Amino acid sequence: MIHKPAYVPERLALLSDLNAAQYITEGLLTGKEGVPAIALDKVVEPLPYEGARTASGPVRELVEDAMHEFQDQKSTQADAWLAPRLHATLRLSRREAADRRLWNHLALGVAPDYVVWRHGSGSKVAPDRFRGSADKQAFSRLWWMAELFRNGPDYRPVVMACGVQDVPNSLLRLDVIDHRPTALAMARLMETGTVTTGREVNALGKAVNASAATLMYDVIAPDVERDGRPVQEWIDASESAGPVPRRMLPEGPDEERAPDSSVELLADHFAELFADAPVRGRVADEDGDD
Repeated sequence: MIHKPAYVPERLALLSDLNAAQYITEGLLTGKEGVPAIALDKVVEPLPYEGARTASGPVRELVEDAMHEFQDQKSTQADAWLAPRLHATLRLSRREAADRRLWNHLALGVAPDYVVWRHGSGSKVAPDRFRGSADKQAFSRLWWMAELFRNGPDYRPVVMACGVQDVPNSLLRLDVIDHRPTALAMARLMETGTVTTGREVNALGKAVNASAATLMYDVIAPDVERDGRPVQEWIDASESAGPVPRRMLPEGPDEERAPDSSVELLADHFAELFADAPVRGRVADEDGDD
């Protein structure tokens, strides 16, 4: 059973790891209990900024729509739908998104039922889906996937990357993923069907990371110089922005896109790396090679 919160605060807030821990109970993890939201609301801190993007309502409506839309097929399809829309709804800077306290509050104070719905496997949810690292926590993993895989305002690579199981768990941990052409090249391999499973994603990530020790991706496949103004303008525009569209993708910050030549170069290189990468369960060819 999944318990819908009886009370949702009007504003997003900050919830420390220490305070969050006391509400991550066995009853919550097994779906038998909800979160005492009013009590939790007494231990949160206000966000250091104000305005429309602090409202919890748009995020709450978004997760309810996701649970309804994907009630029979949760998992990667829900991630691919929600990640770009969560990113476009919250409109955070990277510094703001790096604050774990925001994600703690979102998971426990605003949408604990979504966390149980999405990540309940077997008998219980892993605690780090409520309070955990960026690649594990239920909402931060989606926001960072959208941030790192979008191509300027274009969220289509995000949808592609989130559509393969275990991409957040495997690729968000890699230092090289902060290089846009690298991230987009890996998403392109998923788009073309070169990489289709979680095991293949793991193998690709390891191969790309190992190659980065001797090959500087940002040198052979440079990105454009990043300009912080479009992101700040996009954040400021949240005051007049309406709800994100449900049937079509929203638009992200109007940043310059990564050079397609750089993405293509790395996609070709990564495809070669992947062809030789050991993939658990891959069928051997006639010569006995993987």
